[in-house]
Amino acid sequence: MNLFEIYSARLHAALSALAERGALPAGLNLARVVVEPTKDPAHGDLATNAAMVLAKDAGTIPRALATLLVEELSRDPEITKAEIAGPGFINLTLQPAVFTAVLKTAIEAGLDYGRGAPKPEPRVNVEYVSANPTGPMHVGHGRGAVFGDALASLLAFAGHDVTREYYINDAGAQVDVLARSAFLRYREALGEDIGPIPEGLYPGDYLVSVGKALAEQHGDALRNKAEWDWLPLVRQAAIDGMMAMIRDDLAALGVVHDLFFSERSLQGRDGNSNAVHQTIEDLRSRDLVYEGRLPPPKGQKDEDWEDREQTLFRATKFGDDVDRPLLKSDGSYTYFANDIAYHRSKFMRGFPEMIDVWGADHGGYVKRMQAAVKAVTGGQGSLDVKLCQLVRLLRNGEQVRMSKRSGDFVTLREVIDEVGRDAVRFMMIFRKNDATLDFDLGKVVEQSKDNPVFYVQYAHARCASIFRQAREVYPDLDLSPAALAGADLSILVDEAEVGIIKTIAAYPRIIEGAAAAHEPHRVAFFVHELASAFHSLWNKGKDSPQLRFVNQTDRKSTLARLAFVHAVRSVLASGLAVAGVAAPEEMR
Repeated sequence: MNLFEIYSARLHAALSALAERGALPAGLNLARVVVEPTKDPAHGDLATNAAMVLAKDAGTIPRALATLLVEELSRDPEITKAEIAGPGFINLTLQPAVFTAVLKTAIEAGLDYGRGAPKPEPRVNVEYVSANPTGPMHVGHGRGAVFGDALASLLAFAGHDVTREYYINDAGAQVDVLARSAFLRYREALGEDIGPIPEGLYPGDYLVSVGKALAEQHGDALRNKAEWDWLPLVRQAAIDGMMAMIRDDLAALGVVHDLFFSERSLQGRDGNSNAVHQTIEDLRSRDLVYEGRLPPPKGQKDEDWEDREQTLFRATKFGDDVDRPLLKSDGSYTYFANDIAYHRSKFMRGFPEMIDVWGADHGGYVKRMQAAVKAVTGGQGSLDVKLCQLVRLLRNGEQVRMSKRSGDFVTLREVIDEVGRDAVRFMMIFRKNDATLDFDLGKVVEQSKDNPVFYVQYAHARCASIFRQAREVYPDLDLSPAALAGADLSILVDEAEVGIIKTIAAYPRIIEGAAAAHEPHRVAFFVHELASAFHSLWNKGKDSPQLRFVNQTDRKSTLARLAFVHAVRSVLASGLAVAGVAAPEEMR
């Protein structure tokens, strides 16, 4: 039950009625008309900009159109007041019974309250993490992992058909460096003194286990072989070892992907057809690839630029700043060429809507990739790139920098092991993805209202404790959702109670809006707001006995307030589930 959707439909009906009577022209474009909460509850429950955005096309002024709409909307028996504000905005006040009905719906629906109707098309592909398989993940990877996973959960809850994907970068020069680093650890496992790790190789001790596994499997058979002979075998073993570690770390964070897609598979290796070549030839057949020279970049470095005749993609035709190289001077593919083929494969696998979650350092790559998606999909596919800004890791205000495991940075797994999955997940989306995040290892484990994850989980635990108390006081009371929905909810008239009910009424709109904008932080903000309001009501009950949730002498009010608490608990649990955070029955 999306209250805003319902009243948006009624507003459209009022506009249609005015058009039928000749008071408005028919066929007005209503795309910019919104129904939303009023900024100040004192001004009513809902507000609309209809008169403001339609007046020009209707050939009138906003207040004149607003006057017509107010008169029409006032006929609705559920609207107690419709009034014009400012130059032509309209505020609506609803009957209390409207919110009682919303609360009843939330009680009956439980964890499904706010869930969107199934939307089988378009299928959505969310690609996130995709960390190079060259070592353990850092907290920056963790932010992208949580954001992508929460976004996928949000989209699924909103009704979309979502696939969660990880792109394994296993075809570049970095995996050859990884193989040489692992081979050094293999020699170490055979008893050699390898000394300091040479510059240019990966120094962390995470490759020690890969070296030992190679030694156990091959003995010293690889030691005296030429690099060209041992490199493919060691490279694959190292990639497999790193991906197993990454998968394990993601599982500790509660992140599970539906598909792991190999970059190597695009290049005709391991028995696959060469999708990169096919993609370039497809673009060439449509005159979107040509041979030419690029001018040097102005005022910035571009690692792809070479002063030579080269194979170029007409990226400027699709909104990019310059055309882009697809082949290096040695004839190998650029990273961009591989990425075009990868996104073409997504589209060919049935995903017209693509969302990529990248680190902020890839911001300059967005425009060219969006141009490529337009080209390879014939304009039928879309790519939204969400950039996750840096995470500053602190401990009680002081920056934390080093790690024995990685050699030069604190790993994601170390953070998870120290503070727990829930703290990491909630805090990673309790700030918009494009803003830098300070993650304080000391603050996120505090049991105080200053720790958002604790504050929200504590609200849910308090809800559960109220039901435990009710069962002690009224052991025979039917607390099933059906019985709770049948309670007399009209007695919930305190300002704080009504405020929370109106917050609950906004939840479906929050889900819909957050999903449309690809912004899961909105859900985290919402549950924190709801938790704060509930804690305030709890404290208010200490001084006002009539507001206490369990009244030993009044079963009727107890049942009504338990119904109210059930709705609060369900919405908190639902929002926490979208974030991938547990909803505890008690705090320990």
